[in-house]
Amino acid sequence: MRILFDKPRMPDDSFKYVLCENDKIIYISETKPEGSFDRIIDCKQKMLFPGLYNCHTHAAMTLFRGYGADLPLDRWLNEKIFPAEDRLTPRSVYAASMLACAEQIKNGIVSFSDMYFFCDETVKASIESGMRANISRCIVSFDPTEKLADSPRFAEAKSLFETYHNAADSRIKIDMSLHAEYTNLEHICAGVGEYAVANNAGLQIHLSETEKEHNECIGRHGKTPTKFFADAGVFGARTTAAHCVWVTDDDMDIMAQYGVTAAHNPVSNLKLGSGVMPLSKMLAKGINVTLGSDGTASNNTLDILKEMYTAAILHKGIERKCDNYTAADIVKLACENGAKAQGREDCGRIETGCKADLILLDLDAVNAIPVYDSCGALVYALGSSNVCMTMVDGKILYENGEYKTIDIERTKAEMRDVCDHYFD
Repeated sequence: MRILFDKPRMPDDSFKYVLCENDKIIYISETKPEGSFDRIIDCKQKMLFPGLYNCHTHAAMTLFRGYGADLPLDRWLNEKIFPAEDRLTPRSVYAASMLACAEQIKNGIVSFSDMYFFCDETVKASIESGMRANISRCIVSFDPTEKLADSPRFAEAKSLFETYHNAADSRIKIDMSLHAEYTNLEHICAGVGEYAVANNAGLQIHLSETEKEHNECIGRHGKTPTKFFADAGVFGARTTAAHCVWVTDDDMDIMAQYGVTAAHNPVSNLKLGSGVMPLSKMLAKGINVTLGSDGTASNNTLDILKEMYTAAILHKGIERKCDNYTAADIVKLACENGAKAQGREDCGRIETGCKADLILLDLDAVNAIPVYDSCGALVYALGSSNVCMTMVDGKILYENGEYKTIDIERTKAEMRDVCDHYFD
């Protein structure tokens, strides 16, 4: 399949032909390529960008969208979310994951990093939708006598890895996952880290999301959560640490030393009153920073364009400095840095040889006129309503309001039925 984008506006404000053949970008130029094409996409008043990455979420939590609002994290988890999650079933997770895929595709997200339960169902939804995903079975451990080999959660994580890692032409990658320091024991963390390193698997964690979590870890272990995970050997794996709101300067030095990615979740952290990640300090230290939505229970939407806008203006306001970074820097967090975090080196950029994971945005909308700077428009002016096409691996998943891989009416009906009976 050869698909030609007919001179869209590019991230660098140029106008070029972009040719995709099968799953790759093979040509970018101001000159039209020769040969025949299966389709030529008219890109008049359109802007072409790399697809967006959501590097921290819990997809099936669409089931709990907004549930337990206006509670701090510890009460929200213990009083609302943990009891509700005890009632999860494969059917509910599949329905909620499929709805999450539909929402993300519509919002220009081509790949997401997920940690949750009944992960086979999230894998199934991701494959059917055509998305990329790094999926992990969330591990917790509380019994000091339990060995890693006897952990049913770790057994599920291993089975998931052995069954699905690099499935669907490598669109699906399976990571390991440790929920957090406060929900795990050190010997379990060490074992999971060792397994991830031995199998070249990524690893997802929550890290210093709240001041309470951070300080209680110091009280338990005499060290921060970052130092706890480093000493346990967890950071030997390619690790993505979500939140990182309360990390210290020493913590950030450790993250930079081990190449740990920080997944910035500005909207969720603000909504839960957890605080704000020190983004500028992290970037100055060379840490790979990406963006995440967290689950829709603590955010309400799966919208990386919203996270980009929030991240950009939030830190400028806090630091009272408008030139601490550019709109192009924020775009890099959402695209190239996200692909790097997921171990997808040929993704996240519009370059020849890279995967054809692309989004088109409508510049003929009232909120998009005029455009003087492409990245500035994407970060500060445009929103998910401007996304008119989402492509993964050279396959169009969504175009002009139409889903190509998802029966959206069936998905919505299934999800409504699950929700109607969930809290009976």
